[in-house]
Amino acid sequence: MKIDILSIFPQMFEGVFSSSILGRAQDSGLIEISLHDIREHTDNKHRKTDDYPFGGGAGMVMMAQPIIDCMEGVLKGTSARRILMSPRGKTLTTQRARELSKEEHIVILCGHYEGVDERVMSVIDEEISIGDYVLTGGELPAMVLVDCISRFVPQVLGSEDSAEDESFSDGLLEYPQYTRPADFRGMLVPDILLNGHHANIQKWRREQAILKTKEVRPELLGEVEF
Repeated sequence: MKIDILSIFPQMFEGVFSSSILGRAQDSGLIEISLHDIREHTDNKHRKTDDYPFGGGAGMVMMAQPIIDCMEGVLKGTSARRILMSPRGKTLTTQRARELSKEEHIVILCGHYEGVDERVMSVIDEEISIGDYVLTGGELPAMVLVDCISRFVPQVLGSEDSAEDESFSDGLLEYPQYTRPADFRGMLVPDILLNGHHANIQKWRREQAILKTKEVRPELLGEVEF
């Protein structure tokens, strides 16, 4: 999978994308991530990428020219799924991340300031939000999106079951997990996890996932098949 990211602060991504699972995925050639500085495509001699909004209002708006020129320079006539990280977009879900992981090429635009000139939408396929709140820019949401999508790219996690056995994969939050030692300061691992009976363990995990979901996110239970 190829991922291109358009930003005015590309340096923000370096530590995140060079570490841990995403770093190994790139080293293995499973994912190719490229960062592009929108400022390099502005026709303004001061490398300006924003201006005051028509009609007045607080803040600045990112200009269409440098963004669209950057997008065209990245695509060079090829096709890709073009995404704008925006608080007005549809909320990112596990299902959407799984669908996007099947794309061969994704381009992610990071908005900033008060948003982007609406004419930029002529080169955007969809807007995605990571939650009902506003951040200072689209860089952090873009990192979240890339990380979330990458988990569903074959071989990135090593085990094909890992991405499917997580919170939200079946509409429920994840069940409790334990590792060694079985007794830590008097806190014991449930006996059922130690007896090796796979069917009973799966039943217990399902029950615990339902209990946790009922406690923390009860609204999700209406979407779950029992």
